[in-house]
Amino acid sequence: MIRYLILCLIFFTSCSKQNSTSVKTENENNSNTNSLTRARVDSLLVSNNIFQISYNEKYEQPNWVKYTVRDIVKNADRDGMQFYTVDSIYTSDDQDYYSNRWDRGHMAPAGSFNDSYENLYSTFSYLNVALQYDDLNRGTWVQLEEQVRQWADELGDIDIEIYLEFDSSHIVLDTGAHVPTAFYKYVIFPDSSKKCYYFPNSAPNKSWQEYEIECN
Repeated sequence: MIRYLILCLIFFTSCSKQNSTSVKTENENNSNTNSLTRARVDSLLVSNNIFQISYNEKYEQPNWVKYTVRDIVKNADRDGMQFYTVDSIYTSDDQDYYSNRWDRGHMAPAGSFNDSYENLYSTFSYLNVALQYDDLNRGTWVQLEEQVRQWADELGDIDIEIYLEFDSSHIVLDTGAHVPTAFYKYVIFPDSSKKCYYFPNSAPNKSWQEYEIECN
């Protein structure tokens, strides 16, 4: 009989910090968060005050990520901030991104959560990172993120859903991490209207607007 074990992942040294993360997994034998010996699962739910994520430990990548972009005032800077792993979850790590074309692609973007150090730091978890082609991450992907922030400033809170696609021939790195084939990104406006985009995980050859697809 399947039981759910709820773990609290504390991203900061102080228990008084508000930015805690909860995790739900089907395995109930993970009492030692510093030494993982349990089987990997392909859908582990993680949530905090920034994002909700379904994480695939077998692929060491998210299945999907959901978050809300708000109209905020910048109060924190990312300079010197490093990506970090989580002891209780099998994720990708620095080795997966060493000497290759893959960027640590933020799913919930740092630039949308720099209203506090705690929120910004949350986005640097490897739970929130995907193996993303460098030209995509630094080009059309970030351009759409900037546009979403502008929409949030003008219209109000914007809900975002990102779904990672792994086709049957997707790349698996020597380190064991799986590379997504593409990313679906759904932008949901305050009036419930929606824009949908599909980005192949490769060098972009057109503007971000041209990656828009029908939302069905």
